[in-house]
Amino acid sequence: MPVDRIESIESFAIRLARDWEAVRGTAGSPTELASGEFDYRWSETNRSLYSVHFEAALVKVSLSSGLVGWGEPQAPLAPEVACTIVDRLLRPAIEGCPFDGSPQTVRALRDRMYASMRVRGQTGGFMLDAIAGVDIALWDLAGRMVGKPVGAILSTNAPKARVPCYLSGLAGRTPQESVERARQAWNAGFRAFKLFHGRTDAELFELVQRLRGELGPDAGIAVDALWRLDPATAHEFGSKLDALGCLWLECPLQPELVEEHAALARRIKTPIALGESYRSRFEMAPFFASGCVGWLQPDLGRWGITEAAELVREAGDRCQVVPHISIAMGPQIAAALHLAAAFDSVKLAEYNPSVFAVSNQFLASAMQMDGASYGIPDGPGLGIEVDEAAVRAVAAGAPAA
Repeated sequence: MPVDRIESIESFAIRLARDWEAVRGTAGSPTELASGEFDYRWSETNRSLYSVHFEAALVKVSLSSGLVGWGEPQAPLAPEVACTIVDRLLRPAIEGCPFDGSPQTVRALRDRMYASMRVRGQTGGFMLDAIAGVDIALWDLAGRMVGKPVGAILSTNAPKARVPCYLSGLAGRTPQESVERARQAWNAGFRAFKLFHGRTDAELFELVQRLRGELGPDAGIAVDALWRLDPATAHEFGSKLDALGCLWLECPLQPELVEEHAALARRIKTPIALGESYRSRFEMAPFFASGCVGWLQPDLGRWGITEAAELVREAGDRCQVVPHISIAMGPQIAAALHLAAAFDSVKLAEYNPSVFAVSNQFLASAMQMDGASYGIPDGPGLGIEVDEAAVRAVAAGAPAA
């Protein structure tokens, strides 16, 4: 029997128009942006660039047998960069390699891609994002080869069929509009919500208080500080969240500050949530060692399935896990859902309605919500079928249907 091999790897940069006003305060659009001529604009509050468009990248890996798998790096800005890395660096590293679909082979190929540039210092950033996209595609292939969902391969038990989610962001021009959206979501079954700190401290705390008053003590209210707190005063901010019974404080400080995160965790009761800014167990190791991680948030478009699954296993019962899902299309969201389905430590997944709607428009059959829970795609591999013609059309510059 001929040995199956990786025949080809292709990448596609996606850029879609989006209604900025409608999605402000949600994933990928959490703050006011400076005006200007560029597509990438400086945040008014948290020292970062955001795109005025919905941007993403997709990766297609084909085997010599004709089987195809899809993956996706996290690429909310400059998706062409991740695509160029896939095309110019990762293809030479693994194209033509034998592929039997085993987790061991996927790990070996992921390690081969990681090793390809590590001696040149490329152990993070865009390089790891691109690797994550290919890794997800390899897992999609692995599942298709054995006829099982990825979650079933990752799990030692039967994977979950559905995963509860929290509502990420409360779009609205006024606090009252945001509170009304939360009430509607509560009535639909949501019990946890995340606010982005795109306001002043006073405005944020007022909104948290109004939500608590509207929804009562059983509502989980998390705050994403968008890395903007000052280490010298972050404990004061955190103490106010303590008094309001918040679920977690996400990304409070600049991502490089290990000791400062540890010091903050010791001074407040609200658990700290970290993970989306990092891409490997090596980067997370000092944060685990410091004991500051209360909620672990791996972004599958940055970690890939291989590394994220090993991270969750290593974390054990030291923290709770909730996959980070920001700007993403079908493969990345499906990968996060299969990770959530496979591990008992994952009780929640992130949900952004506008992102979910866009991700589904490139799928032959849409992923489904079951009330306030995701239904886990149950087909082989990622359980989704990408509309390749639609992807190619948009990547070539045609308007989305």
